[in-house]
Amino acid sequence: MYTFNLGAKIYMSECSLDPVLEGRQNVLIITDKFIAESGLVKYVTDHLDKISAAYSIFSDVHPDPDTGTVTAALEAMEKQNADCIIAMGGGSPIDTAKAVRFFWETKLGQPQVHFIVIPTTSGTGSEVSAYAVITDKEKGAKYPLISDRLLPDAAVLDAALVVSVPPQVTADTGIDVLTHALEAFVSIKHSDFSDAMAEKAIQLICHNLPVVYKDGKNLEARQSVHDAACMAGIAFSNAGLGLNHAMAHALGAKFHIPHGRANGILLPYVMKFNAGCETKLTDTAQRYATMAHVLRIEGSSIRQSSLALIRAVKGLVERIGIPTTIRAAGIAKEEFEAELNTLADLAMADRTLATNPVKPTKEEVIELFRGAYHGEL
Repeated sequence: MYTFNLGAKIYMSECSLDPVLEGRQNVLIITDKFIAESGLVKYVTDHLDKISAAYSIFSDVHPDPDTGTVTAALEAMEKQNADCIIAMGGGSPIDTAKAVRFFWETKLGQPQVHFIVIPTTSGTGSEVSAYAVITDKEKGAKYPLISDRLLPDAAVLDAALVVSVPPQVTADTGIDVLTHALEAFVSIKHSDFSDAMAEKAIQLICHNLPVVYKDGKNLEARQSVHDAACMAGIAFSNAGLGLNHAMAHALGAKFHIPHGRANGILLPYVMKFNAGCETKLTDTAQRYATMAHVLRIEGSSIRQSSLALIRAVKGLVERIGIPTTIRAAGIAKEEFEAELNTLADLAMADRTLATNPVKPTKEEVIELFRGAYHGEL
Protein backbone atom coordinates (compact mmCIF):
# COMPACT_ATOMS: atom_id res chain seq x y z
CA MET A 1 0.00 0.00 0.00
CA TYR A 2 1.33 3.42 -0.96
CA THR A 3 0.72 6.65 0.90
CA PHE A 4 1.31 10.24 -0.17
CA ASN A 5 2.07 12.90 2.42
CA LEU A 6 2.05 16.57 1.42
CA GLY A 7 3.49 17.61 4.77
CA ALA A 8 3.79 21.32 5.41
CA LYS A 9 1.25 24.01 4.69
CA ILE A 10 2.98 26.04 1.99
CA TYR A 11 2.96 29.85 1.78
CA MET A 12 4.18 31.04 -1.64
CA SER A 13 5.64 34.23 -3.13
CA GLU A 14 5.39 37.50 -1.25
CA CYS A 15 3.36 36.91 1.86
CA SER A 16 2.88 38.29 5.32
CA LEU A 17 4.25 36.17 8.13
CA ASP A 18 1.28 37.07 10.30
CA PRO A 19 -0.73 33.90 9.53
CA VAL A 20 2.42 31.77 9.67
CA LEU A 21 3.41 32.99 13.13
CA GLU A 22 -0.07 33.38 14.59
CA GLY A 23 -0.18 32.02 18.13
CA ARG A 24 3.59 31.52 18.46
CA GLN A 25 4.83 32.71 21.85
CA ASN A 26 8.23 31.13 22.52
CA VAL A 27 10.50 30.48 19.55
CA LEU A 28 13.95 29.09 18.83
CA ILE A 29 15.33 30.29 15.49
CA ILE A 30 17.93 27.95 14.01
CA THR A 31 20.06 29.52 11.29
CA ASP A 32 23.68 30.18 10.31
CA LYS A 33 26.02 33.04 11.13
CA PHE A 34 25.65 34.77 7.76
CA ILE A 35 21.87 35.05 8.03
CA ALA A 36 22.12 36.14 11.66
CA GLU A 37 24.90 38.70 11.15
CA SER A 38 23.75 40.06 7.78
CA GLY A 39 20.39 41.06 9.21
CA LEU A 40 18.42 38.68 6.98
CA VAL A 41 17.07 37.05 10.13
CA LYS A 42 15.06 40.25 10.70
CA TYR A 43 12.66 38.84 8.13
CA VAL A 44 11.50 36.67 11.05
CA THR A 45 12.44 38.61 14.17
CA ASP A 46 10.62 41.80 13.12
CA HIS A 47 7.38 39.81 12.99
CA LEU A 48 8.12 38.10 16.29
CA ASP A 49 8.73 41.50 17.88
CA LYS A 50 5.44 42.73 16.44
CA ILE A 51 3.49 39.93 18.13
CA SER A 52 5.58 40.21 21.34
CA ALA A 53 6.83 36.64 21.12
CA ALA A 54 9.90 35.56 23.09
CA TYR A 55 12.71 34.12 20.98
CA SER A 56 16.38 33.25 20.84
CA ILE A 57 18.67 32.62 17.88
CA PHE A 58 20.95 29.61 17.50
CA SER A 59 23.29 30.50 14.63
CA ASP A 60 26.22 28.15 15.20
CA VAL A 61 25.34 26.00 12.17
CA HIS A 62 27.99 25.19 9.58
CA PRO A 63 27.81 23.31 6.26
CA ASP A 64 27.28 19.57 6.72
CA PRO A 65 25.90 19.82 10.27
CA ASP A 66 27.28 17.21 12.60
CA THR A 67 26.19 15.51 15.78
CA GLY A 68 27.93 18.15 17.89
CA THR A 69 25.92 20.93 16.24
CA VAL A 70 22.68 19.08 16.92
CA THR A 71 23.64 18.57 20.57
CA ALA A 72 24.42 22.28 21.00
CA ALA A 73 21.13 23.26 19.36
CA LEU A 74 19.25 20.88 21.68
CA GLU A 75 20.84 22.65 24.63
CA ALA A 76 19.63 25.99 23.21
CA MET A 77 16.17 24.47 22.80
CA GLU A 78 16.13 23.37 26.43
CA LYS A 79 17.31 26.79 27.62
CA GLN A 80 14.62 28.60 25.62
CA ASN A 81 11.98 25.97 26.45
CA ALA A 82 10.51 26.81 23.05
CA ASP A 83 7.15 25.68 21.73
CA CYS A 84 8.11 26.56 18.16
CA ILE A 85 11.21 26.06 16.00
CA ILE A 86 11.84 28.26 12.97
CA ALA A 87 14.56 27.07 10.61
CA MET A 88 15.84 29.80 8.31
CA GLY A 89 18.56 29.14 5.75
CA GLY A 90 19.72 26.42 3.41
CA GLY A 91 19.88 22.70 3.93
CA SER A 92 22.26 22.82 6.90
CA PRO A 93 20.10 24.92 9.29
CA ILE A 94 16.98 23.07 8.15
CA ASP A 95 18.54 19.63 8.69
CA THR A 96 19.82 20.75 12.09
CA ALA A 97 16.36 21.97 13.08
CA LYS A 98 14.78 18.74 11.89
CA ALA A 99 17.16 16.68 13.98
CA VAL A 100 16.52 18.92 17.01
CA ARG A 101 12.76 18.55 16.70
CA PHE A 102 13.05 14.79 16.17
CA PHE A 103 15.30 14.15 19.19
CA TRP A 104 13.44 16.68 21.35
CA GLU A 105 10.14 14.92 20.87
CA THR A 106 10.99 11.26 20.31
CA LYS A 107 14.16 10.70 22.32
CA LEU A 108 13.81 13.25 25.12
CA GLY A 109 10.05 12.83 25.44
CA GLN A 110 9.32 16.56 25.36
CA PRO A 111 5.99 18.06 24.17
CA GLN A 112 5.48 18.46 20.44
CA VAL A 113 6.61 21.77 18.98
CA HIS A 114 5.41 23.70 15.95
CA PHE A 115 7.98 23.64 13.16
CA ILE A 116 8.29 26.34 10.48
CA VAL A 117 10.86 26.33 7.67
CA ILE A 118 11.91 29.37 5.63
CA PRO A 119 14.42 28.27 2.96
CA THR A 120 16.92 30.83 1.66
CA THR A 121 18.29 28.55 -1.05
CA SER A 122 16.39 26.68 -3.74
CA GLY A 123 17.69 23.16 -3.55
CA THR A 124 17.11 20.78 -0.70
CA GLY A 125 13.31 20.67 -0.70
CA SER A 126 13.87 20.05 2.97
CA GLU A 127 10.93 22.27 3.87
CA VAL A 128 8.58 19.48 2.80
CA SER A 129 10.67 16.33 3.11
CA ALA A 130 10.90 13.63 5.73
CA TYR A 131 14.69 13.51 5.33
CA ALA A 132 17.67 15.09 7.07
CA VAL A 133 21.39 14.37 6.76
CA ILE A 134 23.72 14.62 9.75
CA THR A 135 27.49 14.10 9.58
CA ASP A 136 29.58 12.03 11.96
CA LYS A 137 32.97 13.74 11.74
CA GLU A 138 34.82 10.99 13.60
CA LYS A 139 33.68 8.33 11.13
CA GLY A 140 33.77 10.63 8.11
CA ALA A 141 30.25 9.58 7.11
CA LYS A 142 26.88 11.17 6.46
CA TYR A 143 23.78 9.58 7.93
CA PRO A 144 20.33 10.25 6.45
CA LEU A 145 17.48 10.42 8.96
CA ILE A 146 14.10 9.37 7.54
CA SER A 147 10.93 9.86 9.55
CA ASP A 148 7.56 11.60 9.22
CA ARG A 149 8.45 13.38 12.46
CA LEU A 150 10.94 15.39 10.41
CA LEU A 151 8.18 16.95 8.32
CA PRO A 152 7.69 20.67 9.04
CA ASP A 153 4.26 22.10 9.78
CA ALA A 154 4.65 25.18 7.58
CA ALA A 155 6.97 26.37 4.82
CA VAL A 156 7.45 29.88 3.42
CA LEU A 157 8.61 30.09 -0.23
CA ASP A 158 9.57 33.71 -0.90
CA ALA A 159 11.88 34.24 -3.90
CA ALA A 160 12.93 37.61 -2.47
CA LEU A 161 15.02 35.66 0.05
CA VAL A 162 17.10 33.94 -2.68
CA VAL A 163 17.79 36.72 -5.21
CA SER A 164 21.23 37.38 -3.69
CA VAL A 165 22.35 33.74 -3.76
CA PRO A 166 25.66 33.57 -5.74
CA PRO A 167 25.65 31.84 -9.15
CA GLN A 168 27.68 28.81 -8.01
CA VAL A 169 25.42 28.17 -5.02
CA THR A 170 22.44 28.62 -7.33
CA ALA A 171 23.94 25.98 -9.61
CA ASP A 172 24.80 23.52 -6.85
CA THR A 173 21.41 23.74 -5.17
CA GLY A 174 19.50 23.78 -8.45
CA ILE A 175 21.11 20.60 -9.76
CA ASP A 176 20.27 19.00 -6.41
CA VAL A 177 16.61 19.77 -7.18
CA LEU A 178 16.91 18.08 -10.56
CA THR A 179 18.52 15.02 -8.95
CA HIS A 180 15.74 14.80 -6.36
CA ALA A 181 13.08 14.93 -9.05
CA LEU A 182 14.74 12.49 -11.45
CA GLU A 183 15.45 9.93 -8.73
CA ALA A 184 11.89 10.19 -7.41
CA PHE A 185 10.54 9.79 -10.96
CA VAL A 186 12.30 6.44 -11.47
CA SER A 187 12.12 5.21 -7.87
CA ILE A 188 10.58 1.80 -7.23
CA LYS A 189 8.10 3.63 -4.96
CA HIS A 190 6.99 6.26 -7.45
CA SER A 191 3.25 6.86 -7.85
CA ASP A 192 1.00 9.03 -9.99
CA PHE A 193 1.11 11.65 -7.26
CA SER A 194 4.89 11.74 -6.87
CA ASP A 195 5.26 11.62 -10.67
CA ALA A 196 3.18 14.77 -11.01
CA MET A 197 5.41 16.67 -8.59
CA ALA A 198 8.64 15.29 -10.04
CA GLU A 199 7.64 15.96 -13.65
CA LYS A 200 6.71 19.59 -13.00
CA ALA A 201 9.87 20.15 -10.94
CA ILE A 202 12.03 18.80 -13.80
CA GLN A 203 10.31 21.09 -16.30
CA LEU A 204 10.69 24.15 -14.09
CA ILE A 205 14.36 23.46 -13.34
CA CYS A 206 15.38 22.74 -16.94
CA HIS A 207 13.71 25.92 -18.15
CA ASN A 208 14.59 28.30 -15.32
CA LEU A 209 17.87 27.22 -13.69
CA PRO A 210 20.07 28.47 -16.59
CA VAL A 211 18.16 31.78 -16.42
CA VAL A 212 18.76 32.43 -12.72
CA TYR A 213 22.36 31.20 -12.99
CA LYS A 214 22.98 34.08 -15.41
CA ASP A 215 20.56 36.59 -13.88
CA GLY A 216 19.94 36.01 -10.21
CA LYS A 217 17.63 39.01 -9.94
CA ASN A 218 15.04 37.54 -12.30
CA LEU A 219 12.36 37.19 -9.64
CA GLU A 220 9.91 35.21 -11.78
CA ALA A 221 12.51 32.58 -12.68
CA ARG A 222 13.75 32.55 -9.07
CA GLN A 223 10.25 31.80 -7.80
CA SER A 224 9.91 28.98 -10.36
CA VAL A 225 13.17 27.39 -9.19
CA HIS A 226 12.14 27.91 -5.56
CA ASP A 227 8.79 26.23 -6.22
CA ALA A 228 10.52 23.39 -8.11
CA ALA A 229 12.73 22.68 -5.10
CA CYS A 230 9.62 22.29 -2.96
CA MET A 231 7.85 20.08 -5.51
CA ALA A 232 10.90 17.84 -5.86
CA GLY A 233 11.06 17.65 -2.08
CA ILE A 234 7.46 16.42 -1.94
CA ALA A 235 8.22 13.90 -4.70
CA PHE A 236 11.30 12.32 -3.14
CA SER A 237 9.94 12.49 0.40
CA ASN A 238 7.16 10.17 -0.77
CA ALA A 239 8.90 8.10 -3.46
CA GLY A 240 12.45 8.00 -2.14
CA LEU A 241 15.79 8.70 -3.80
CA GLY A 242 18.40 6.32 -5.17
CA LEU A 243 21.95 5.45 -6.10
CA ASN A 244 22.94 8.97 -7.10
CA HIS A 245 22.31 10.30 -3.61
CA ALA A 246 23.92 7.27 -1.99
CA MET A 247 27.12 7.91 -3.96
CA ALA A 248 26.94 11.69 -3.48
CA HIS A 249 26.64 11.32 0.29
CA ALA A 250 29.81 9.22 0.31
CA LEU A 251 31.69 11.49 -2.10
CA GLY A 252 30.73 14.64 -0.21
CA ALA A 253 31.63 13.19 3.18
CA LYS A 254 35.08 12.00 2.08
CA PHE A 255 36.15 14.90 -0.12
CA HIS A 256 34.06 17.81 1.21
CA ILE A 257 32.36 18.47 -2.11
CA PRO A 258 29.10 20.42 -1.70
CA HIS A 259 26.18 18.01 -1.79
CA GLY A 260 24.45 19.43 -4.85
CA ARG A 261 27.70 19.59 -6.81
CA ALA A 262 28.45 15.96 -5.97
CA ASN A 263 25.00 15.02 -7.23
CA GLY A 264 25.52 16.98 -10.44
CA ILE A 265 28.88 15.38 -11.16
CA LEU A 266 27.50 11.87 -10.73
CA LEU A 267 24.05 12.29 -12.28
CA PRO A 268 24.70 11.48 -15.99
CA TYR A 269 26.78 8.42 -15.07
CA VAL A 270 24.18 7.00 -12.68
CA MET A 271 21.37 7.69 -15.15
CA LYS A 272 23.20 5.74 -17.85
CA PHE A 273 23.71 2.84 -15.44
CA ASN A 274 20.05 2.84 -14.37
CA ALA A 275 18.89 2.88 -18.01
CA GLY A 276 21.14 -0.04 -18.96
CA CYS A 277 22.43 1.83 -22.00
CA GLU A 278 25.59 -0.27 -22.27
CA THR A 279 24.03 -3.64 -21.43
CA LYS A 280 20.29 -4.25 -21.74
CA LEU A 281 17.71 -1.49 -21.52
CA THR A 282 15.82 -1.47 -18.24
CA ASP A 283 12.33 -0.26 -17.36
CA THR A 284 14.04 2.91 -16.18
CA ALA A 285 15.03 3.68 -19.76
CA GLN A 286 11.31 3.88 -20.56
CA ARG A 287 10.83 6.29 -17.67
CA TYR A 288 13.66 8.48 -18.97
CA ALA A 289 12.16 8.30 -22.46
CA THR A 290 8.84 9.50 -21.03
CA MET A 291 10.59 12.48 -19.44
CA ALA A 292 12.42 13.21 -22.70
CA HIS A 293 8.98 13.39 -24.36
CA VAL A 294 7.75 15.81 -21.67
CA LEU A 295 10.79 18.04 -22.33
CA ARG A 296 10.31 17.64 -26.11
CA ILE A 297 13.76 16.17 -26.71
CA GLU A 298 12.74 12.56 -27.44
CA GLY A 299 14.49 10.47 -30.09
CA SER A 300 13.30 7.74 -32.42
CA SER A 301 13.45 4.94 -29.83
CA ILE A 302 13.44 4.35 -26.10
CA ARG A 303 17.24 4.09 -26.12
CA GLN A 304 17.69 7.28 -28.13
CA SER A 305 15.18 9.15 -25.99
CA SER A 306 16.80 8.07 -22.72
CA LEU A 307 20.21 9.03 -24.10
CA ALA A 308 18.78 12.39 -25.17
CA LEU A 309 17.70 13.03 -21.59
CA ILE A 310 21.12 12.02 -20.24
CA ARG A 311 22.85 14.32 -22.75
CA ALA A 312 20.48 17.15 -21.81
CA VAL A 313 21.30 16.70 -18.12
CA LYS A 314 25.03 16.66 -18.83
CA GLY A 315 24.64 19.78 -20.97
CA LEU A 316 22.80 21.56 -18.17
CA VAL A 317 25.53 20.59 -15.69
CA GLU A 318 28.13 22.10 -18.03
CA ARG A 319 26.15 25.30 -18.67
CA ILE A 320 25.86 26.12 -14.99
CA GLY A 321 29.55 25.63 -14.25
CA ILE A 322 29.48 22.32 -12.36
CA PRO A 323 32.42 19.96 -13.02
CA THR A 324 31.50 16.98 -15.16
CA THR A 325 34.07 14.67 -13.53
CA ILE A 326 35.33 14.02 -10.02
CA ARG A 327 38.85 14.78 -11.25
CA ALA A 328 37.72 18.22 -12.44
CA ALA A 329 36.44 18.87 -8.91
CA GLY A 330 40.07 18.90 -7.78
CA ILE A 331 40.46 15.40 -6.34
CA ALA A 332 43.88 13.83 -6.93
CA LYS A 333 43.83 10.38 -8.52
CA GLU A 334 45.94 8.76 -5.78
CA GLU A 335 43.73 10.18 -3.05
CA PHE A 336 40.59 9.08 -4.91
CA GLU A 337 41.81 5.52 -5.49
CA ALA A 338 42.85 5.21 -1.85
CA GLU A 339 39.29 5.97 -0.74
CA LEU A 340 37.45 4.15 -3.52
CA ASN A 341 36.67 0.99 -1.58
CA THR A 342 35.39 3.03 1.37
CA LEU A 343 33.30 5.20 -0.96
CA ALA A 344 31.64 2.11 -2.37
CA ASP A 345 30.99 0.65 1.09
CA LEU A 346 29.39 3.90 2.27
CA ALA A 347 27.22 4.10 -0.84
CA MET A 348 26.08 0.49 -0.51
CA ALA A 349 25.12 1.11 3.13
CA ASP A 350 23.25 4.35 2.42
CA ARG A 351 19.49 4.17 3.08
CA THR A 352 18.66 6.11 -0.08
CA LEU A 353 19.86 3.16 -2.17
CA ALA A 354 16.80 1.12 -1.14
CA THR A 355 14.49 2.76 -3.69
CA ASN A 356 16.88 2.81 -6.66
CA PRO A 357 15.30 1.03 -9.65
CA VAL A 358 18.39 -1.08 -10.36
CA LYS A 359 20.21 -2.87 -7.56
CA PRO A 360 23.97 -2.39 -8.07
CA THR A 361 26.75 -4.59 -6.79
CA LYS A 362 29.67 -3.08 -4.93
CA GLU A 363 31.86 -3.72 -7.98
CA GLU A 364 29.42 -1.79 -10.18
CA VAL A 365 29.45 1.12 -7.76
CA ILE A 366 33.26 1.15 -7.84
CA GLU A 367 33.20 1.23 -11.64
CA LEU A 368 30.63 4.01 -11.59
CA PHE A 369 32.84 6.07 -9.30
CA ARG A 370 35.82 5.42 -11.59
CA GLY A 371 33.81 6.34 -14.66
CA ALA A 372 32.71 9.58 -13.01
CA TYR A 373 36.30 10.32 -12.02
CA HIS A 374 37.70 9.94 -15.53
CA GLY A 375 34.67 11.13 -17.45
CA GLU A 376 33.86 7.78 -19.06
CA LEU A 377 30.28 8.33 -20.12
